Amino acid sequence: MQVKIQPSLRMGTILLLFLLTSEGACAEFFIKKVILIIQPRNEVQRSTNVSLICQAEVSRTAGSHLNYKYIFYKDYQPLNTDQTNAMDSLYSIPDARVGHSGRYKCAVVIEEKKRESNTEYLTVKGLLAPVLTVDKLRLTEGDDVTAVCTAEGETGFLMFFFRDGHEELYRKETNSQKVELKLLLDKGTVNMFCYYSINLGSTAETSNNSNVISIDIEELGIKPNITVIPSTYVTEGDNITFSCSVNMTPQRNTELILSHGRTTLSSNMIHEDYAMLAKANDSGEYECISSLGGVHKSSSLNITVKEIFSIPFLSIHPAEVFEGEYFAITCQIRSLASRIQREDIKYSIFRDKTLVINDNGYNGTAGKATNGKYVCKAEANRIIKESSMLLLGAKVLVSKPEITVDGPVIVDKPFWIRCHSENGSLPIIYSLKSNNFILNRTEVSHFQEEARFLTMISIPSDISRYLCEAENNGQVSIKMSERLHVTVIVPVGKPLLTVLPVPENIEEGNDVTLICGIPKGSPPISFRFYGSNHTAIHTTTVQSNSSSFVLSTVKRKNSGNYYCEAFNMADMSSRSDIVKVEVSLAMWKKALIAVFCMLLVALLVLFIVMRYKAKRGKRQMAAKLSVKPASPKSDDSLTLSLTHDPHYNAHTEQMLSGETHTSFA
Repeated sequence: MQVKIQPSLRMGTILLLFLLTSEGACAEFFIKKVILIIQPRNEVQRSTNVSLICQAEVSRTAGSHLNYKYIFYKDYQPLNTDQTNAMDSLYSIPDARVGHSGRYKCAVVIEEKKRESNTEYLTVKGLLAPVLTVDKLRLTEGDDVTAVCTAEGETGFLMFFFRDGHEELYRKETNSQKVELKLLLDKGTVNMFCYYSINLGSTAETSNNSNVISIDIEELGIKPNITVIPSTYVTEGDNITFSCSVNMTPQRNTELILSHGRTTLSSNMIHEDYAMLAKANDSGEYECISSLGGVHKSSSLNITVKEIFSIPFLSIHPAEVFEGEYFAITCQIRSLASRIQREDIKYSIFRDKTLVINDNGYNGTAGKATNGKYVCKAEANRIIKESSMLLLGAKVLVSKPEITVDGPVIVDKPFWIRCHSENGSLPIIYSLKSNNFILNRTEVSHFQEEARFLTMISIPSDISRYLCEAENNGQVSIKMSERLHVTVIVPVGKPLLTVLPVPENIEEGNDVTLICGIPKGSPPISFRFYGSNHTAIHTTTVQSNSSSFVLSTVKRKNSGNYYCEAFNMADMSSRSDIVKVEVSLAMWKKALIAVFCMLLVALLVLFIVMRYKAKRGKRQMAAKLSVKPASPKSDDSLTLSLTHDPHYNAHTEQMLSGETHTSFA
């Protein structure tokens, strides 16, 4: 039967399911605190069952369902994670050991919110004493023993120690509860025990000692005997024989070695003796060493070897010899044994390992051919001894010195003179001389040194008076240099500036020549001319003691103060006195001004004359007009007649009225 569900009922069911499923998602919560509880307590004895309980106190909306995630930590490292909807979680540590001691805490995570508990410290007391076992209680020297130290049930990283009383035999760290090792023990009795410790961060817990096991080690009888023939006190040239033996039947791996200091003389002493010819440097301790497996035994004795004759001594006379001088080499023995005579000793002298003479003396002339490393050999009773090496290097007489200077030589300025010989053995004594008078001397003892003398001259010709003398073997080795010949620089004297034409006769348009000359100075000379505003207008370098510069077509603006400077390689400049130059107008300008002035004066005179004449005529006219007429109508008639006169004009009227004007074209 099929039930038909109305659409409105279906929609209501879906809505109800959605509300039920989304209730937890929309729930609001707050983690108030998280608590870690250690049960039964924070400090327990080993083998106790310990429980860690993590409790969460959460505030949430009524009817909400939350999922809790619990995380437990030991020493800040995660131990366990538990997913639940309960308000707490349990982490168990059954049968707790010291290795479980540490800092514990837990955390609760709900959705994306996390909160941690406080940190609690768990202390587990009581380490079990370990158990020591060995595979042998008796062994022979050189055999090894297997020892096992066990700490049953302990966890964590353990450090095991094996000891024989106060002596530590071995130690090893492991995360296992036991350690097994092989030990090679010395002879005698070993009382072995073991213990272990566990690191708890800032502290460490150490167990009690294990049981003690006594192990007896039988000494291996391979100690050798050493003998020498004829005795332990011999003289150079004697034959001595060493014997080594062991009081046991030699085994296949047994070794018997004879050594002297760090030198092995023989490694086959089991089958044969060792013989040698005694020498002075053979004195000392001789040791016979027997070895079997890892066991070594030894016996020793001291041998004293007396010299049959002393080491030869080589000497050269004189100690220092120059090329061309005679020298003598002597080889001597200072002491010898009574069993030989001095005549029994044979001598040989070598130069650079090549035989020079079979004798104890050699004479020669010093030179390159006789230079070298000399040694002397003495032989008697099959003993050969060699002297120390002696170097003969004939000294070279000093060569003729060369005299030079450092830098330029300037009059009245200090300069350095250097003396140097290309050849000559050190030390060399150099003397600076002025003619035959010694000024100073110095000794050069190293190749890096130089003979330098500080001096000064006031006259250039004095430079040729200097000589250099060198010696390295007294008066016979004296060598004299040539006289010193170098260029001497004379500083420039005070310049004199000359102006042509003379400064008082310079007109516009003229060419003015400036001449700068010096009374002294070594060429090349540099001259520099300065104009009216102290600006350099010309610089030149010449080989003479004067130079000139032309100012072309001068103008009035060229007037001013002029001077010059002179300098040369002495780097000392000198300045002339100032010369004042005044440029006057050109002649034609002067004539034009004169003509203009004369014309102006003429016009002024003409004006004055005409003014004077005009005033005079006015006075005369006025005088004529002031004459009285014969009848009362005479004025009227005169006026009438002048008015009708054709020569009557405004000018005349102005003259009558007293106003007269004069003009010049």
